[in-house]
Amino acid sequence: MTAPASPEFAPVDLAGSFNATRADLPDGLEPPAPLSDAFGEVVLRGVPFTLGARAASNVLFLDGHPDGPADETAGRAEVPLTGHPAASYILFLHVARTAEDDLPPELRSATSGGGADLGNKFGGGNATYRLAYVDGGSHERLIERRLAIQQGAVNWGASAMAAVPAESDKVTAASAESTLLGEPLPAGYGQGERRASSGRDVAGLRTAWIYALPNPEPDRQIEGISLRAEPGEQLAVYAITTTQLSDHPLRPGTRRKARLGLPDGVELNAAGELDEIDIDLGVVISARAALSYDTQDWLGEAPDSQPAREERAVLVEYAAHPKARIYVGGDQNGVPVADLASGGIVAVAAAERPVTIRVVERATDRPVAVRFHAHGEHGEYLPPKGYHRKVNTGWFEDNYAEFANGANQYAYVPGECVIDLPLGEVFVHVSRGYEVTPLRTSVEIGADTTEVTLELDRALDWRSKGWVTADTHVHFLSPQTALLEGAAEGVNVVNLLASQWGEMFSNTGDFDGRTTFGAEQLAGGGASSPTSDFVVRVGSENRMQVLGHISLLGYRGSLIHPLCSGGPSESAIGDPQEVTMAQWAQQCIDQDGLVVMPHAPNPQCERAADIVLDLVHATEMMTFNPTWQQISPYGIIDWYRYLNLGYQLPVVGGSDKMSAASQLGGVRTYAQLGEAPFSYESWVAAIKTGHTFVTVGPLVDLAVEGQAPGSRVDLPAGGGSVQVEWRAESVSVPITTVEVIVGGLVHDSVTVDALQGSGSTSVNVAASTWIAVRVRGGYRSDTREHIAAHTSAVQVTVGGTRPWSEADAGLVLSQIEGSLAYLDTLAPRPDADRYRKLRATLEAAHNRFHQMMHRHGVYHDHTPVHDHHEAQEH
Repeated sequence: MTAPASPEFAPVDLAGSFNATRADLPDGLEPPAPLSDAFGEVVLRGVPFTLGARAASNVLFLDGHPDGPADETAGRAEVPLTGHPAASYILFLHVARTAEDDLPPELRSATSGGGADLGNKFGGGNATYRLAYVDGGSHERLIERRLAIQQGAVNWGASAMAAVPAESDKVTAASAESTLLGEPLPAGYGQGERRASSGRDVAGLRTAWIYALPNPEPDRQIEGISLRAEPGEQLAVYAITTTQLSDHPLRPGTRRKARLGLPDGVELNAAGELDEIDIDLGVVISARAALSYDTQDWLGEAPDSQPAREERAVLVEYAAHPKARIYVGGDQNGVPVADLASGGIVAVAAAERPVTIRVVERATDRPVAVRFHAHGEHGEYLPPKGYHRKVNTGWFEDNYAEFANGANQYAYVPGECVIDLPLGEVFVHVSRGYEVTPLRTSVEIGADTTEVTLELDRALDWRSKGWVTADTHVHFLSPQTALLEGAAEGVNVVNLLASQWGEMFSNTGDFDGRTTFGAEQLAGGGASSPTSDFVVRVGSENRMQVLGHISLLGYRGSLIHPLCSGGPSESAIGDPQEVTMAQWAQQCIDQDGLVVMPHAPNPQCERAADIVLDLVHATEMMTFNPTWQQISPYGIIDWYRYLNLGYQLPVVGGSDKMSAASQLGGVRTYAQLGEAPFSYESWVAAIKTGHTFVTVGPLVDLAVEGQAPGSRVDLPAGGGSVQVEWRAESVSVPITTVEVIVGGLVHDSVTVDALQGSGSTSVNVAASTWIAVRVRGGYRSDTREHIAAHTSAVQVTVGGTRPWSEADAGLVLSQIEGSLAYLDTLAPRPDADRYRKLRATLEAAHNRFHQMMHRHGVYHDHTPVHDHHEAQEH
C-alpha cells in the first residue's frame, strides 16, 4: 500500500504565477520521470505538491539570460501567499540548468565528457528567494548550486547537500525473498542484498530537487515570495508547499521499531512479511512476523529454544520524521509515530546504547570466538555492528560470518563485538562447539552500561586427550571467515572446498596448494588469539551430476581440473565427460591429499568403483543443520555396505555449508591424533588411521579388545569372543540410546536418557565382521531417536578372511555396471582416446570386484549392457 500525503503540509496554488509551459523549458530543466507526465496533486517523499495543469502554463521558469541581456522580468517571478497559513519552512520543487564543469583546460579530456553532465560544479548563486512579510520586512536566501539546488543530471556523489531528490529512499527485497514471492528481482542480482536504495543514487538519470527554506520568523505571516535568477543562471520551479513543522521536514529519522497486531482482513505474504503498511514521512524498513520467546524456556536447559512466529502480529522497523503517521491495511487516518499507543501499537525500545560484549573462557579469562545471538524484550534480533539485521539464508548469498537456526539469527564474533542495545532486559545465547556449555541468559542494560562480559565453561575436554574436530565440507566462505566460524563452533580443521556450479566458480582464487590458514597461530605466533587452535585448508569438491561428487582435501601443487565434468548442473552445458572420479582421486593421492566420498549416499553412481579401487580414504555423513536433521540413515546404510565387504572406511562429518542456513561443523569429525602434535598434516594422518567418529553433539568412543576404531582384531579359525567397551557423553544434546553394532545389526542396546553413559558387552564372533557404536539422541523431542553420533569400525577377522556379504556384493557390482552403462550410453562423449581411458578405469574396478565375487563363490547376474560373457564394442 501507499500512504496518503502527510497532513502537515499546505501546497501553494501557483496557477496564477506560472509563466511557462514545460515545452518552453530548455534541455535539462524539463521535469524528469516520473514527474514528466504528472499534473495536479502529487506526493513526493510523503510531502504533497500541486503541479501545474496539463493544458496551461505549468512551471516557473527563471531565465537569467546566460546568452546575453534581455528583459529583466524573464529572470523573476512573484508568488502571492495571501491567506496561506503561517509557515516554518517553505519547500521548493526545483532544478537548475546543467552547468559546465570547472575543469581547467589542461585537465579536460574525453573521459570528462566535457563536464556537461557531471554536476561537480560547486557553489555560486543560482537564484535568490525572498520572503516578504505581511507586516513589513523581508528575509532573503541565496539558493546556491550543490547546496539548495542542483542540476537534474548528476554523476554519482554529486547530489545537493541541503536539498533532497524527489525520489524517495526505497527498501529492496533480497534475491531469495523476491524469488519466494514470485517477483522479478527489483534491482538485479546482488543489488537486492543491499536492501536499500537512495534517491541520491541518480547517476545516469535525471531528478528534481526538494529544498526546505527555513522561515527565520515562523510566527510572522508571509505575504509573498519573490524568486530571482542570478545573472547567467536558469532554473525551473515546478511546485511549492509550506509546513508549520518545527523539525526540519526533510531530515530522515533514525531506525525505530514497533510491534503491532494485524487488523482483520490483513494477512502476511509468502515471506512472512506485511505488505499493507506504509509511513507518510519515512520508510518502512521491514514488517516481519513478530517472534514471541518463552522466557522460561529460553533460560532453561533445552539444547535449542525457538520462538513462536506470530501469524497476527508483526515487528515493524522504520525510519521516519517525528510527525509521521503509520498506515496499515485500509486505515486512512494513520497512527502518529509519536503516539503509537493511541493506535494500539506497542513501541519497542530503541537500540541506541553502544555496548562492548566480551566473551571469555572462565578458567583463563582468555577471549574466545563464539556464535552469538541477542534479542530484546519484544523478540527483536539485535545484531552486532557490522552484521545483518536480516540474515540472508539464500544459497550463495551473504556468505559472511552469520548463521540462522530457524528463527534465531547469529553472528560469529572473535571474542568481542560492539552492539547497539535497548535499555532494559536483553536475552543472549552464546555457544562454542560440543565441549563448551552453551550460555543462554539475560542481561540488564542500563543508561551507564558500556561493557558486558560473558563467561563460558568447558564441560568436556576431549581436545586435551588428543582429539581434534573437523568439518570436511565447506563452500563459499573466505578463508578468514571460515577460520572465525571454525573457532566459534569449536572446529579445529575447516576444509574449504573450491568447486564449479555450471559456469560459476567458487574459492578458486583462495587455492594455492600449500597454505594452511591459521598455521602460524598453531606454531605459537598467536597463542592468545581467539583462533589460535584452528586452521583452514582449501581443497576442492570435484563433481559430476551422475557419476558423483568427490572431495579432495589438502593436496599440494596445482588445482585439480576440471573441477566439474559431464554437463549441468555441475559443469556447463556442452562439457564432455572428461574424467572419472577415480582419476581425480588418484591425482589427489599423487599430490599428497585426502580423498573423501561426500554426503553419502548421493550421488552414488561411481563411488562403488572408487572404493573397490582403494582410492577412498573416508566416507562422509552430511547435514546442513543438526537442529532439524541429523545423521542420515541412508548414508549410514550405504557405509555399512562397504564395511560388510571388508573395506575399512573411516567415517567423517561435513556440513556442505553453502548458506547462512547451514551450520559449519553442525555435523563434524572427531579424529584421534595420538601423540602427534596438532597440524593439518597430522589430522590427515589421523583420518587415514581411522580412529574417528562423526557427531551432531554427543561424543563417543569404543575399544574392541583394547583396539580403537580403524584397527583390526584377528581371531583364529572358528572364531571366538571379543570384549567391547564404550563411553559417550554430551554437553547439551540428550543421549537416549547407545547401540553396539556388529556387521550392521544391533548387538546390544543401552538406554541412557542422560548426558553421559558407558558400558561393555561381549560379542561372540563366528565369521569375519566389524564392530562400531551408534548413538541416538537429538535436539528436539521428535529427534530423540535419530542418529546423533557414530564411531568408525573395528574390523574383526576370523581365520584371516575379510568380512563378506553376498547381498551387498551384488549391489556393489550393479552400481559399478551402472557407471559403465552411463559412460557408454548417455555421458557426453569426449574424444576416443580419452573415452577409452575413462572406460578402462571403471572396467578395472569391475574386473577387480567381479573376480573377488568369483573367489567367494557368489553367483551373480549382469546388467544387459555389461554382460561379461559378451565382447564389448568400443
